[in-house]
Amino acid sequence: MALEDIPAVPRNAQGIAAAVGVLKQRLGERLQTGLALRQQHAHTTTYIPNQPPDAVAFAESVEDVRTVVGVCAEHGAPVIAYGTGTSLEGHVNAPGGGVSLDMSRMTRLIAVNAEDLDCTVEAGLTRQGLNAQLRDTGLFFPIDPGANASLGGMAATRASGTNAVRYGTMRENVLSLTAVMADGSVVKTGGRARKSSAGYDLARLLVGSEGTLGIITELTLRLAGIPQAISGGVCPFPSVAAACQATIATIQLGIPVARIELVNALQMRALKAYSRLDYPETPCLFVEFHGSEAGVAEQAESFGEIAADLGGGPFLWTSKAEERTKLWQARHDAYWASVALRPGARALSTDVCVPISRLADCIAETEADIAKMGLLAPIVGHVGDGNFHVLVLMDMENAAEIAAAEKFVARLNRRAIGMDGTCTGEHGVGQGKMGFLPGELGGGVDVMREIKRALDPKNILNPGKVFS
Repeated sequence: MALEDIPAVPRNAQGIAAAVGVLKQRLGERLQTGLALRQQHAHTTTYIPNQPPDAVAFAESVEDVRTVVGVCAEHGAPVIAYGTGTSLEGHVNAPGGGVSLDMSRMTRLIAVNAEDLDCTVEAGLTRQGLNAQLRDTGLFFPIDPGANASLGGMAATRASGTNAVRYGTMRENVLSLTAVMADGSVVKTGGRARKSSAGYDLARLLVGSEGTLGIITELTLRLAGIPQAISGGVCPFPSVAAACQATIATIQLGIPVARIELVNALQMRALKAYSRLDYPETPCLFVEFHGSEAGVAEQAESFGEIAADLGGGPFLWTSKAEERTKLWQARHDAYWASVALRPGARALSTDVCVPISRLADCIAETEADIAKMGLLAPIVGHVGDGNFHVLVLMDMENAAEIAAAEKFVARLNRRAIGMDGTCTGEHGVGQGKMGFLPGELGGGVDVMREIKRALDPKNILNPGKVFS
């Protein structure tokens, strides 16, 4: 979506001023209005312009969240939930002003139920913070979007990441949650049972709602056992198509791959320079297997045979933790490695997802588009579930480059939708993808609008996101 196409949100200056005044009295020093802090709480991780709130409120309890939402509802002031600010589509911008509700102090691990493989946490706890506290239990939370995001934010954007091919996304790993609704009421969507037929699935309604229907305060999450053994490595391929075919064959043969990540030739060039990797500048798959010592060795060998049949390899794998950590740190540093390809440029990060049978076609057409339009844009992908990311590097002072980048992203989104895919596999809609949702969901957007009107009639919860 072009920047000028992002819908404006009417500003209720009088209501915002009244709400900020009341919250200052109730929260004291936990309500801040300094410009630098307000800008920090607007969107700075993409090229979408920063639209700061009028104030930042720091919540330390569910009652604090209720207070902020209740006051904002009374005065018609927007309230935008904020976790760590790592989302990528303008989710935490405040286009109509209002109050940013910072959840980063709500970090308690409330309960761990090791026998049931679940835990309950406050929404501000990050995934790395949770796993650090779980280490002695033999359990871990497997969803890994790369950034050390808050768990509430990950649920709100329906995040996934490198482990999704084995462990699923946030949608599958949130058992239930507690949320403060637009009228200040508190709703709990269920208990810890692994399945339920009781009423509407409100948890799944709020997971992925991007803070537009309710503000998540607590979550009950599925956990997994830490594997006895892990093996992994990097395998080069002669083409993206060959790498995608190897991915499909691996999944069809039932090899329980935990992570399978694609980088194209340009992205591998960036990783080699930034992370000092010693691999050819060709498309490569980063692969990891979880299980027993014998199991992960067998899985790695089977994958190596598949790769060789498709002209790939050699697949050099290891079970040594320090070597695997170096490889996956390089993969997680792909953003910074890409930015280093063009110092001074801004990055436009976008993602799409298609059925894996169409993945090779979609990436090939996308690479051809990149070359035709003269863009510098490396590609990485969670290819086990058909999801890939493109990072377009551009000069923000060059209007022609900006226009080309926006045209490219529009074509990419429409290409994915045309292949029976989606305009976003895990980034979410926010502001950046709003224009493509009607083309993907059609009349479904009208139904979403009606749900929003029913649950948030004053449109105070993160207005100007998902749809106008």
